[in-house]
Amino acid sequence: MAVGSKMEACCVLAVLVGLCTVARTASAEGRIDDHLEVNWVGGGRGSVSPDGQVISLSLDRDSGSGFRSKDTYMYARTDLQIKLIPNNSAGTVTTCYFMSEGSWGNHDEIDLEFLGNLSGQPYTLHTNIYTNGTGHKEQQFHLWFDPTTDFHTYSIVWTSLHILVLVDGTPIRELKNHADRGVAYPSSQPMRLYGSLWNADDWATQGGRVKTDWSVAPFVAQYRNFTATASSPGGYGYYDQEMDAAAQQNMRWARDNYMVYNYCADSRRFPDGSPPECYMP
Repeated sequence: MAVGSKMEACCVLAVLVGLCTVARTASAEGRIDDHLEVNWVGGGRGSVSPDGQVISLSLDRDSGSGFRSKDTYMYARTDLQIKLIPNNSAGTVTTCYFMSEGSWGNHDEIDLEFLGNLSGQPYTLHTNIYTNGTGHKEQQFHLWFDPTTDFHTYSIVWTSLHILVLVDGTPIRELKNHADRGVAYPSSQPMRLYGSLWNADDWATQGGRVKTDWSVAPFVAQYRNFTATASSPGGYGYYDQEMDAAAQQNMRWARDNYMVYNYCADSRRFPDGSPPECYMP
């Protein structure tokens, strides 16, 4: 995601057993703005429902909107339910991501971006992971349901062992920590959770060939039921577990049937061979 869009402008079900000692927990109980704050209002385009349960982000030709977590986390699991923009959402990007603060040039990030589409076409979930300002680890998936008719849970597990991305509890992506073998891994910078809705019709839908139709604006995405659990130093259990056999099988099913891009298989980008983490067990 572009720097300006980030500044203007996911999420974790445990497929593993057990729970570590907790340093901070944000619960889905209470108001969502107990733990999340609208920080990119966009002239009132970001708002919390009167009952405090839902954050709505709106986008029109003039501006988008966004929020961030009040806490920062150093390794965490986080869940967030999102209802995406219905009908023609081409050109729009709805996001949920972890990002560190400070210099953009050495930032860490775990990125979930939902790329808009023309009516009847599947949403694409674009994922990427940055360490010290370098990403280039893109994987994309089509969702196997209509994400606009109801809320679905999008999740990130970030531990010293690995990063997992899950959709409704099904793991779709794992990046293991191979820092001991020379592969950069986000392990030194606390991160906040962010969400945003913004215009990216220069690239988001069919590589920018389909532009945003502003006649159907405003576009609205909704978020609810945020939870986050940060591990304490020396915590054990959940944060130290590999995926079990059932979770690994579920991830193979998702990747075999719904992955539409994998940087590890892109020989045009990597003519001399895939990056080393792609073939490390």
